[in-house]
Amino acid sequence: MEFTKACSYGVFGMIYLAKQPKGKIVSLSEIAKAENLPEKFLAKIFQNLGRSGLIRSHRGAGGGFSLVRPANKITVKELLESIEGHICFAKCLSELEDCDKKDICKLRKVLKKVQDYATKILAQNTLADLI
Repeated sequence: MEFTKACSYGVFGMIYLAKQPKGKIVSLSEIAKAENLPEKFLAKIFQNLGRSGLIRSHRGAGGGFSLVRPANKITVKELLESIEGHICFAKCLSELEDCDKKDICKLRKVLKKVQDYATKILAQNTLADLI
């Protein structure tokens, strides 16, 4: 499994926000410049993070973004899922996928264990742990 550029950019942008003093509003251009990220792509990622309730958008002069919760209250799992959706290591593990061999497939059972373990680790670590 490989995380997308959107995940990487989103994580870097969130780490930058988390490093700011509490309540500081940071412009998207500042984040993009500081982290060397494409601003337009980061804007799309931050829209998802805003819809997920991880960041708040502030409009107007001096507008930008801030974290909704402290970094130690945002899990890596919810951060990644806000950007990419449900973490899924194989198509057959998706809730949308209906495989006629899912009850007998040994590989699916192993992949499910790996996915459950990885998801647990991501849920146990927070944005603060990435700083």
